[in-house]
Amino acid sequence: MPFTFPIRIYWEDTDAGGIVFYANYLKFFERARTEWLRALGIGQQRLREATGGMFVVTDTRLRYLRPARLDDELLVTAALQESGRASLTIAQQAWRTPASGSNGEPDLLCEGTIRIGWVEACTLRPARIPSSILEVLKP
Repeated sequence: MPFTFPIRIYWEDTDAGGIVFYANYLKFFERARTEWLRALGIGQQRLREATGGMFVVTDTRLRYLRPARLDDELLVTAALQESGRASLTIAQQAWRTPASGSNGEPDLLCEGTIRIGWVEACTLRPARIPSSILEVLKP
């Protein structure tokens, strides 16, 4: 079961056409990944202070299926797809929740994969993800 994070669409998220600006899905996905890690006890700032390392995005692949609009309520998911010694691949989706009182199904709006790599915070050189983090992420 993937982690889910609720997001409401505000004016600032939309473009001149009244739909969510495509790059904002990357922001939504970032928020969901951050909260997923936080829910697992991995706070990014605390992690950096304790280990001297941090995650950085190294690759993104998104597919846009339907637009989100002002006031829509979304559920954004994050699930570990693959883990390596120095990187993780996270599968993510953004779903529009059905209007309250309707019997409709959620609509998949955007999906993608985000690859994050572990780097030394000071030098930004790739490094191995600490085993304590990998242990928490394993199902």
